[in-house]
Amino acid sequence: MGGSQDGRIIDESALRRLVLQYASAVDRNDPELFASIFVEDAVVEGPGFRFDGRPRLREVPGQLARDFRGTMHCVFNQLVTIEGDAARGETYCIAYHGIVGEDGRPGTLDWAIRYQDRFTRQAGEWKIAYRRLVVEWTRTGPVEHLPEGRRD
Repeated sequence: MGGSQDGRIIDESALRRLVLQYASAVDRNDPELFASIFVEDAVVEGPGFRFDGRPRLREVPGQLARDFRGTMHCVFNQLVTIEGDAARGETYCIAYHGIVGEDGRPGTLDWAIRYQDRFTRQAGEWKIAYRRLVVEWTRTGPVEHLPEGRRD
């Protein structure tokens, strides 16, 4: 988009949309949307996991759907630095994961996350090339109820 103020705003908006699509794709178990926001050889890694390449990344939403009774990723502040067709950024998120406790009661496992991202623009479209999840803390607690299954 060049170095113009308008171009920067458009790029920042596109990068923000990517992280919102990531959250939506995970929470709605949409593997096609999830895979579409990454470059072909993208990497996503965090505590105890690493997914390499778009085919493997396509599996992530289904894996979370099997592991949890629902998720809700709430995306907050994002700062990005754009240099031509490359960008780096950090985005804050609280990810709520629905669980059933050992006592059979509904609860959540909550992660306070900083996503550290590298983005690239391919054919005029921004994609995630690398995402690292830095989990600052976790919290587990009770909730009133959980959904019976994943929602559309």
